[in-house]
Formats: sequence, structure tokens, C-alpha cells
Amino acid sequence: MLKTFIRFFTIADYEDEELWLREMHRSGWKMVGLTAPCFFRFESCTPEDVIYRLDYRNGTQTPDYLRMIQDFGWELVLDSKFCGWVYFRKPASEAETPEDGELFSDDESRLELVTKLVKTRVWPLIFIFLCCIIPNLLNSMNGLYSGFAGTFFTWFFSIAFVLYAYILLHCGLKLKKNKEKYSNRG
Repeated sequence: MLKTFIRFFTIADYEDEELWLREMHRSGWKMVGLTAPCFFRFESCTPEDVIYRLDYRNGTQTPDYLRMIQDFGWELVLDSKFCGWVYFRKPASEAETPEDGELFSDDESRLELVTKLVKTRVWPLIFIFLCCIIPNLLNSMNGLYSGFAGTFFTWFFSIAFVLYAYILLHCGLKLKKNKEKYSNRG
């Protein structure tokens, strides 16, 4: 039986997403697909403790990379070219050591993931925020548009401003926390 669950994760919530996918599998639902941004497709299965891991490759994954990860016992769940994430899973029973349950072997690799997310996802969001959202919000508030269009654009860009500000703050703080965590352990 297939079922779709709606759950939204930001780019900084990848560890939370991994835990949620693990809990879903423990509840008898294994992930079989994803339609961005928040439609997760699951298939009913025998409840099992399965570790899920995500890697942000942004379309740079090669057959050699995927083969190497699979050689370490990870099953490719989703090779997402749209969102840049690659999803893997492995039964927890096959992870004999804590390192066996990790996709990355060291904190340097985890730091590289955070750096990639900031460069390819956060900076473009900041650019859009500063160059599109704020100027258009100010223009609409200063009466550049009149009548219904003025009201519509003021509301539209006000909502966009709040959403972008929240997402940037949330992602920035969470990625900063992860960066500090991985930097301080080494």
C-alpha cells in the first residue's frame, strides 16, 4: 500500500529529516519517493529499525560515488537531481559500530556538507531577499503601484519578506550550530 505524507523540512533540517524517516520505517512505512518540497511517498512494510542518511550533492553525484556508498552497505533510496539531496538507508542491525551508521566518516566531511549548503542554497536565498523581496516591498509600500495592484503587491511582498526572513534566520542559525558542532569535535 502506498501513502503520501506531507512534511516540510528546510535545507538545514536534514538531520531531523533523517530521524523522521527512521521513525516512519519503525512504524512500518519505508520511503519510496519524494515530490519537492514536502510530499513524501511511503510504502507499507514490516516495521524495522532502518537508518536513513542524506547527502547534499547538488547534482554532482557520479556512478562511482553511488557505487562506493553502496559498497559500504547503503541502499540508494532516492537520487534527487531536483533538490540536490541523495537519500540512503541501511538496516540498523548492519551497523556494527556507530561509524557504520554514518554516511560521513569524519567531521571534516560533515563541515564540507554544511559549507556546500551555505554556498549553493543560503547565499542565493540572501541574494533574492536583498535584490528582489526588499526592493519590491519598499516600492509597493511607497505607492509605486496603485489601487488593487498596490494592495496586492504590498501584501504579497510583506508575506514573502516574513517567510524569507524566517527561513534565512532558521537555516542560518541551524547551519551555524552544525558548523560549530563539527568544528569543535575535531
